[in-house]
Amino acid sequence: MKKLEDELRLRLNDDEQVPYPDFDAMWERMQQIQTDQEWKNTSSVPFVRKRKVKRIAVAATLGALLAAAPVYAAVHYDWDTLLRWNSGVQTALKQNLGQELEQSVTRDGITLTLHTAVVDENQTVILYSLDIGKHNKNEFWSFAGISLKDKEGKVVDLQKGSQVWDDKSNRFTGYLQADWTPSGDTEEVELSAHNLRSTSQQEKELALDPGSPELQEIAIRQDGLKSVGVQIFEQGEDKFLLATSVDFDQPETKDWAYPRIAVYKNGAEVHSLPGGTFGTPGEHGEYTMQQYFKRSYLSGGSASYRLLYTKLEQSLEGPWNFDLKLSKEKMKSGTFIKALNTTLEENSQSVLKKMVTTPVQISVAIENSAKWGIMPYQKYELLVGGKTLEGRLWSSEGRKPRIETFRFDRPANLVITPETPIVLVCRYKVTYHGGGEAPVRLTGIGTQKQSLTTNISGYPVKWTYYKQNGDLYVESESASPGFGGVNQTYIGTGKNRIIGKPLTVNFTGDGNNKAIDVYKNFKGTEAEIHMFYYTTDDPDKETRVVLQPGEAAGGGTEQ
Repeated sequence: MKKLEDELRLRLNDDEQVPYPDFDAMWERMQQIQTDQEWKNTSSVPFVRKRKVKRIAVAATLGALLAAAPVYAAVHYDWDTLLRWNSGVQTALKQNLGQELEQSVTRDGITLTLHTAVVDENQTVILYSLDIGKHNKNEFWSFAGISLKDKEGKVVDLQKGSQVWDDKSNRFTGYLQADWTPSGDTEEVELSAHNLRSTSQQEKELALDPGSPELQEIAIRQDGLKSVGVQIFEQGEDKFLLATSVDFDQPETKDWAYPRIAVYKNGAEVHSLPGGTFGTPGEHGEYTMQQYFKRSYLSGGSASYRLLYTKLEQSLEGPWNFDLKLSKEKMKSGTFIKALNTTLEENSQSVLKKMVTTPVQISVAIENSAKWGIMPYQKYELLVGGKTLEGRLWSSEGRKPRIETFRFDRPANLVITPETPIVLVCRYKVTYHGGGEAPVRLTGIGTQKQSLTTNISGYPVKWTYYKQNGDLYVESESASPGFGGVNQTYIGTGKNRIIGKPLTVNFTGDGNNKAIDVYKNFKGTEAEIHMFYYTTDDPDKETRVVLQPGEAAGGGTEQ
């Protein structure tokens, strides 16, 4: 991420504390947007943590068979479909490396059963089922909080990997996941689940004028939602941005509402374009989102708009508590730990520290002491014995230097030994630059849009500025794809500087370099705009680091 990630990670405007967005809710809503019908029936519902992106897997159970032989049932159920984003867990189950749990707790007539655990040196995964009795197919049940407490009393949040309704077992099934793993071969822990919620999907018609650039505010006044504000911005010749904020008259509603705008053309919902974001906190705690649509979707007079959101039907506090003894003993024979001390590339401040290979996944820890605290590459692969594994990056919070972890799930047919060649491949380099260049001087500021072009590191950057309802809007973009985008801007210097509020949230390396900042209640007709920093993109840049059987002399090779 660009705007949001940078603002929160780097704390460039450290005189203002910015609350962290609920990425779990944001990612869940983003997935629900794409698969609303599946969400009600059998699709998986992904979640995103603040520090790490987790792809989703689903555990399905057949009651009597699973009670008798949980690993056998899990392996012979449709795991190829349900665990389609987690080949590592599939691999472990097919090799009979799951740990049987089979514990149930019933409260308020609802039974939570823990069936199987998959525990290694990298992570803990627990497969479960939730029996709620008679089920209304229009409602979705899930726990707001699930955690593990280890023997020292430390509490670890479990991430809800996925939960779906399974018609065959007449219950919800799913799995939980955490980076936590026993400090020894086994460890006694307490698992606690609480605040079980039942929710349903709701919608409300919105009367929006797609031709108006003004902020359009609409009262909602139902189910804890107070109002919605929508502003439409042009984003090139055939692209619009819908910037939306939702206010709540019951603040707790934003914990489950996950609102979004749906656009319908001739009665059918149209798909938004890539790059949208959900759940970014607003200046006063409102829920904000950005959605991109083609111009043709909003024109012609046949478009209609609805606010879709989730309504809380009921809530049960619980808790559902379990005493467990988790073990990674089954994984020991297939686990290899290798110490590394290799730079990512020449003169890099990112150093590879450790590689852990288990039957479930391969993880590579990297110590990142770079100024910006962000990895320079966007795409990661692992070449293992002639096969290519696609990776994900987890980031640690609150540590200096930062500890990042690349994770690669293992396919079932991949054999790895301490002698298997392993190479880390990083692609698409993004470079961060301090905004120390000359400020951009805006003159004659008024309601009419004005533009000027400056040169930043050899890239032409177009600045468009105008006032609307007393607020100053500053847009920046470049026709050159090598320019990644301008980070948050500010006016003035020192304690008297005025910090622009980002209206857009862009993802690093997404190919979109247009950004919009707004200065509320701006007075005057001139301003000097400064950048905190900006990025440049090199999609073709690649670096390779040999992890096994030997370390590349002098670090990685850059191409």
